[in-house]
Amino acid sequence: MAVALPYFMGQVNRAARYAQAGMGLHTVGWILLLIACVVTPFSLLDRTLSTLSMAAIAGGMAFNAAAFDLWCGRAVKVRASVIVAVLLTVGYCIGYNSYPFRVGWANGLLALQIAMVVVSLCRRPQVRVGRWRWLLVISLLAQMVVTGWRGVLGAFYTEQFPNFFAPHMVNMVFSLVSNITVMLSLAALLLAHRDEAARELERLATVDGLTGALNRRAWLAQAGSDLAMSVRYRQPMGVLMLDLDHFKQINDTRGHAVGDLALQKFAKAMRAVSRAGDQCCRYGGEEFCVLLNRADTAAVQAYDQRLRDWLRQHAPKKLGFELSYSAGIAMRLSDDDTIEAMLQRADAAMYTAKQQGRGVTLTGDVCELV
Repeated sequence: MAVALPYFMGQVNRAARYAQAGMGLHTVGWILLLIACVVTPFSLLDRTLSTLSMAAIAGGMAFNAAAFDLWCGRAVKVRASVIVAVLLTVGYCIGYNSYPFRVGWANGLLALQIAMVVVSLCRRPQVRVGRWRWLLVISLLAQMVVTGWRGVLGAFYTEQFPNFFAPHMVNMVFSLVSNITVMLSLAALLLAHRDEAARELERLATVDGLTGALNRRAWLAQAGSDLAMSVRYRQPMGVLMLDLDHFKQINDTRGHAVGDLALQKFAKAMRAVSRAGDQCCRYGGEEFCVLLNRADTAAVQAYDQRLRDWLRQHAPKKLGFELSYSAGIAMRLSDDDTIEAMLQRADAAMYTAKQQGRGVTLTGDVCELV
């Protein structure tokens, strides 16, 4: 499975690579452990193979924990899992000559690692995920119980569990649970990868590929919903339509690559000065649009000023030339106002601003310089 998974998953991102690495390390760990069982007991080769096997299995668990964090939309936080993996490996090597210690130590810390992954999976994800994580939770809980059981037996009831292949009930259960865990984990990994691919397709359908801003279709859908909330809660709302000045000249004299970079930097500037709830989009070509929720005219003007200040400070450093724009403002005038009507007013004001010499912002409601 560890060999087949990368082949069938194809080109993947960081989360899937971590999962593949985790499964690969688990595979290497179990192979080394089985080889160690057939060499001379307590020899240097036995100690080396067994220690490396513990390092691979514990490391694989840390990689899997990182993959699950990413698939749940969280930042990778596996420091604790890595520390446990290191302690497990070092302690196992140092205490190798004591069978009760190394069995109790290794299985106890592996059970702790599994518990940490289960706790992470049970936390609320930051993105929409399927039910694959509950497959993992159920299988890992069973694996944790059996692994802890083996550790207790090896450490405190050694006569009942004197070696790795002891004909004890725990080994029968461990064998069954391990196989179930592998199958459920594989299914969960593939389902998680599918969820991620679906989210990426959804993102590509709503985001402009060049600038990372919303595209027009997604922005209009979001704007319609925000407008309804604005009317319902009697909150002001404004639309700011922006057009980069002399953009054709940038493309003609500096090249389309520089023009693309200018668009990207402009979108970055819009995000940098936006408040929570502001919706930015690339409306088309070099035109951008911002919907400002809970914003009166003064708040829209303040956004415009922040954007111009940001561009004056950063654009020359990043692009080697200044980047300016002409803009038009339209506010929601009544409960019957529509996004389309607001866009028309903002667009008309923007074109008036361009005719008046560019680099200014006008409001489309009373067409005054702001």
